[in-house]
Amino acid sequence: MSEIAFDLDLIRRYDKAGPRYTSYPTAVQFHENFAEREYKNVAIKSNESGQPLSLYFHLPFCDTVCFYCACNKIITKNRKRSLPYLQRLFQEISMQAALFDPQRPVTQLHWGGGTPTFLSHDEMRDLMAETRRHFKLLDDDLGEYSIEVDPREADAPTINLLRELGFNRLSLGVQDFDPDVQKAVNRIQSEAETEEVIVAARIAGFHSISIDLMYGLPLQNVTTFAQTLEKVIAMSPDRLSVFNYAHLPQMFKTQRQIIDSELPPPEVKLAILQLCVQRLTDAGYVYIGMDHFAKPDDELAMAQQEGSLYRNFQGYSTQAECDLIAMGVTAVSKIGDSYSQNVKTMDEYEACIDSGHLPMFRGVALNDDDLLRRHVITQLICHFKLDMSKVEAEFKIKFADYFAMELEDFKQLELDGLVKCSGDVIEVRPAGKFLIRNVCMVFDRYLREAGEKRFSKVI
Repeated sequence: MSEIAFDLDLIRRYDKAGPRYTSYPTAVQFHENFAEREYKNVAIKSNESGQPLSLYFHLPFCDTVCFYCACNKIITKNRKRSLPYLQRLFQEISMQAALFDPQRPVTQLHWGGGTPTFLSHDEMRDLMAETRRHFKLLDDDLGEYSIEVDPREADAPTINLLRELGFNRLSLGVQDFDPDVQKAVNRIQSEAETEEVIVAARIAGFHSISIDLMYGLPLQNVTTFAQTLEKVIAMSPDRLSVFNYAHLPQMFKTQRQIIDSELPPPEVKLAILQLCVQRLTDAGYVYIGMDHFAKPDDELAMAQQEGSLYRNFQGYSTQAECDLIAMGVTAVSKIGDSYSQNVKTMDEYEACIDSGHLPMFRGVALNDDDLLRRHVITQLICHFKLDMSKVEAEFKIKFADYFAMELEDFKQLELDGLVKCSGDVIEVRPAGKFLIRNVCMVFDRYLREAGEKRFSKVI
């Protein structure tokens, strides 16, 4: 079990902007010199590895806007808008599949958004059928096939359909059950409809159910959030994510509808976070890292214990050895030693697909230094530990020489009790686990060189 300690003084001192490290290099380093041609070359070469595939589909439509949301989405009441998007998504599926060995199994699949359950039942069936037609989906229920669900857009028949289609993991947005908070962020969602989805998912045989909460929303306080937390614990999800709301109205227009004066002050946000840590660990959840908690018998917790946990654009994952093919607007792929991103607007997406081109517009090919630093950051952010001797053997370097500046910076982290350096091992201490982004940032060459500040605060 991951031992953690909540040190208010340390958190206040280290609470600065930093990446979430769903990739390294981060998207800030993506550039337009890596596009369709480069992607195709990497994709075809990746078949030599024989690694399994992971598929991600971005379904951007939402019936209503949640004011806090920073996702790429399209707000519409018109359910007919999804059909032309799906028709083009089918074309992208076909173009992507042509690049990959059809025998490579899909061990991970994810529908995200937006609101994937915005689609009609027939559209969901068609999307899965088209995917199955072009890729080797598993039929033994052993894959990690997940979907993000808005309980306001899903009833028991919908949940049964999703299970029938092959999904076995469910992620539900809740954020907060307090009615005043819900009104302030324009997400009115009852406990009853949330519980209905969870009960239906359990009856249908879903392997894992995850709930998302958010702290730092307008009108939140410790007392009311404690009530939400108790209700969620009573629902007994397998996993919980407790995200920090990053208020960036200059970047995300929908956040401008949130009243700044209603946002809780930093000390209240920290008190809510401290409450979450205490109650969830008391309830038996293991702290995985980066806002994530899981029951001890959940696959995430077991993967962390076994040293096989990984992190990608969907968060923590048990599928480390996959090439990730991401489809739809703004989706980000990881193929071989590269990342690539699709265009961000619907007009651009339609134009690319209609002209017979893959819709990616930027990416990055990782160099040897990127691969080394990605490995180091992944080990720290997933396992809170780094064996420097193993890194030396794998990457043929002398760790103390290569990372001389980084290890000098680590001295302050060690003095502050965030990390412990003993022999060849760097270990993140209990007080440093909440500040794992700060620990990883030490190894981020781009951050060091550019002083990049386009990130949310770590807490």
